[in-house]
Amino acid sequence: MSDSLVTVRNSDGEPASKTWWSASSLQWTAFLREREEQVFLVLTLLIGALVGLIVVAFILLTERFGTRLYPLGGAAWRRLLVPVVGSLGMGYLLYRFFPDARGSGVPQTKAALYARGGRISLATVFGKFFCTSATLASGIPLGREGPAVQVGAGIASVLGRKLGLRPEKVKALIPVGAAAAIAAAFNTPLAAVLFALEEVVGDMHAPVLGSVVLASATSWAMLRLLLGNDPLFQVPQYQLVHPGEFAIYAVLGVTGGFVSVAFTKLLLWMREKFLKFPKKTVWFQPVAGGVLVGVMGWFVPQLLGVGYKHVGEVLNGRMAFKLMLLLLVLKLVAVATSYASGNAGGIFGPSLFLGAMLGGIVGTIAQHFLPGYVASPGAYALVGMGTAFAGIVRAPMTSVVMIFEITRDYAVIVPLMISNLISLFISSRFQRQPIYEVLAHQDGIHLPTAETRQQEGQRQAVQAMRDATEVLNAEMTVMQALEETKSSEFHSWPLCDDRGVIGVISLQSLKQSNNDGFANKRLHELVDPHDFPHVHEDHSLSMALDRMGASHLDVLPVVSRANLHKLEGIVTLPDVLANYGVGPKPPL
Repeated sequence: MSDSLVTVRNSDGEPASKTWWSASSLQWTAFLREREEQVFLVLTLLIGALVGLIVVAFILLTERFGTRLYPLGGAAWRRLLVPVVGSLGMGYLLYRFFPDARGSGVPQTKAALYARGGRISLATVFGKFFCTSATLASGIPLGREGPAVQVGAGIASVLGRKLGLRPEKVKALIPVGAAAAIAAAFNTPLAAVLFALEEVVGDMHAPVLGSVVLASATSWAMLRLLLGNDPLFQVPQYQLVHPGEFAIYAVLGVTGGFVSVAFTKLLLWMREKFLKFPKKTVWFQPVAGGVLVGVMGWFVPQLLGVGYKHVGEVLNGRMAFKLMLLLLVLKLVAVATSYASGNAGGIFGPSLFLGAMLGGIVGTIAQHFLPGYVASPGAYALVGMGTAFAGIVRAPMTSVVMIFEITRDYAVIVPLMISNLISLFISSRFQRQPIYEVLAHQDGIHLPTAETRQQEGQRQAVQAMRDATEVLNAEMTVMQALEETKSSEFHSWPLCDDRGVIGVISLQSLKQSNNDGFANKRLHELVDPHDFPHVHEDHSLSMALDRMGASHLDVLPVVSRANLHKLEGIVTLPDVLANYGVGPKPPL
């Protein structure tokens, strides 16, 4: 008797299992079409619970492995060797298997929301969780909150896509997952909601507010169930000793602003330098941070890891002035180098560490010169945490609420608001672009600015966009281009090479170059491939008109935010005018 399997088939000759699956898919699609809002609500609860579980695992892994790899009082060689080996090993894994898991996670989350249709792959989620856990456990002094944001948003993205939600709903889940991650990472559900809206979405009145609140609360409940309701830092109650302290908090705001600028500029400058190295060196670039941290950790072990234990010591007045000053300088350099060289980890936690050290320094000096008139240095360290966070991350509302939730004490609110505002003003004045936007821009991703977000709902470039049916090859000569465009309906054309679009050339420029004796010059020599007039799909048509006027062009390429050279289409002056109803409609 034959052992071959017998396939059960239906009346049409198709396998029964395939027919059942197809029928189930059709039924689910029909159900989803009718009950999408209810499914979204249930999914929000599921995301909150799942992200809470994963972040708890993230916290336990990084803390417990860290204490085993370089235990307190252990041999000094561990503090030198472990960061080097950890950064080298994780650098290879990030390069070979998880390229999207590098860095903080917040810019990548915003890129997924604005430039990649809400898509974060399951591989990236796994790589971010594993590589960041190993990196932080090996002593690299980066933060876990930014990576947790990407992991949470990634879980939301994967679940939304697997369940067949519309792309708009999948994108709406990104801030839901991000809020759930912050709520569990910091034990601050209100600050998590504000961060998701203020930083990730950029709109405090976003329609997804209800889902963000629900996911944050669910994740926080999961954290409380598993780890208890202890705040991230155990701090004593503080109070304002004398009204003159407001002036000292203002000084703290000024110093916090300049420290924020110094940190941001150093990190961005170093990262720009690392990005210029050959691509084949990317896998071992993170070891630059590992070596520096290892050498520093040999002499100053308090530098290793996230450092929240030492933040707690400062908040409770148990750290010497000289050590706070040393840690402020060393941590700033170590974090900038570790991040810029490509290690997995964020700047969320380090900004709180730097702020605590700075606040402790200012508070100690104030108490030395004005004993009896100022609070303990711990109070200034607490306000300093929010001050540095506001200056570096540029999320002042999140900063105020987060510090309040950490301490559960209203007394710090007014000093915190004063210091935050001054720090934010100075930071914005000397470093105009927020750090997350510049980091994304360095990766070739153009995130929408606050101004662009405010223009949502207006006429956008996508409404007037058409296919780019006429483009010029960048290797053409001026003479060849003039011949090619004789019968064209346009007076400007996108210029493309093997990378994609690299510029726009006008008929007037071609004629001028020909008259100047450059008829045999290649077209790519006439443009700057890194800075050319363009718009993105979500830019307003008024911005398209402004750029057309500034560049004297009647055609602009529409390019991807994730890749400046990817040509999505073009917008033309007649089409823009037609969209405003002041010209003939373009042909279909």
